[in-house]
Amino acid sequence: MNTLRWSKAPYYVLLPLMAAMLAGCGKKPVAEPPARSVRTLVLSETGGVLEREFAAEIRARTESRLGFRVGGKVNRRLVELGQTVTRGQVLAQLDPQDLQLGQVAARAGLAAAEAQAAQAAANFKRFNELKTQGFISAAELERYDTMNKSAQAGLRQAQAQAGVQSNQTSYAALTADAPGVITGVDLEAGMVVGAGMPVLTLAHDGPRDAVFSVPEDMGPTVRALMGKPGALKARRWGTQDWVPVTLREMAAATDPLTRTYLVKADVGRAGFDLGQTATVVLNAPVRVAGGVRVPLNALAERGGKSVLWVLDGKAMTVNPVPVKTSDITGNVILVAQGIQPGQEIVTAGVHVLTPGQKVRRYQAASSVGQPAVPVTPAATPASGASS
Repeated sequence: MNTLRWSKAPYYVLLPLMAAMLAGCGKKPVAEPPARSVRTLVLSETGGVLEREFAAEIRARTESRLGFRVGGKVNRRLVELGQTVTRGQVLAQLDPQDLQLGQVAARAGLAAAEAQAAQAAANFKRFNELKTQGFISAAELERYDTMNKSAQAGLRQAQAQAGVQSNQTSYAALTADAPGVITGVDLEAGMVVGAGMPVLTLAHDGPRDAVFSVPEDMGPTVRALMGKPGALKARRWGTQDWVPVTLREMAAATDPLTRTYLVKADVGRAGFDLGQTATVVLNAPVRVAGGVRVPLNALAERGGKSVLWVLDGKAMTVNPVPVKTSDITGNVILVAQGIQPGQEIVTAGVHVLTPGQKVRRYQAASSVGQPAVPVTPAATPASGASS
């Protein structure tokens, strides 16, 4: 029945329906994929110098770990952590009772030795007169001479023991041997401590050092900067005032756990506070005369070769460029050949890009609607290790 109806329909009704059916059978156009957002970096010339930044701690040039020279029970502690002290100030006190009793015993022994020495000297003098008069033999006089010498030696021994015991009584008070700041406290009242046991740490007033750690691979490079003025600079965190410092000391071996070298840079009296955190920047020469410094995460591998993805700013496409690398220090790599300063490279997502792919510069949410400004690596030093 439907066929008969369609056959009787006018041609001007069938033609639009057939055209619509034919149009529905055609292929739909493929939509072009959206451009991928990428982070980019404009390259700059390094001039053969690599700038590294490290976190450091300000410490006193001289730190003393103080302890009592005698053992005993702590009666009281007179200083707190971070307190400033002067030379000779009492820091802690032991119970002096046993030491005082020892001093009394030593004085009593000295008095007995003095009496014995006086008696022996008087006997020798008297028997020497008797020998002159011929009442005793020379052997008898020699015996009294020996007794006198023994008594005199006993007296000197008793005097020394009395002096030692007197000193030990004074050692019950722990005093500061130099002005400075208490940076460590390891005792409380009631503790029993042994002789020589470190209980307080005193940071002496005077020159200060910025102490930091450098990676093992930078050891020879940093050691070459020893004593060279201007090779390092430091600033306190939260400030922009850089101060030139000099590398003063470097450990001979790496730490067995962190595999880093401990380094000390002399900051003199530049106004750094003890325990303060500082930033130290050093300029280390690299093994090539020139090159371009790039972040390590910008480097990719393609066809067994190291490549960087270079952005064409006009077409907004990316293409891989083979490069030859040189020094790798931390998260920074020096590229000796393949790219030039001024080129713009992709620094994130390099492993998912394809040649000729359309991209757009990444913009943070706060900068939407504003043109992206590439960051030049020379403006910000590469981050380094700290320990």
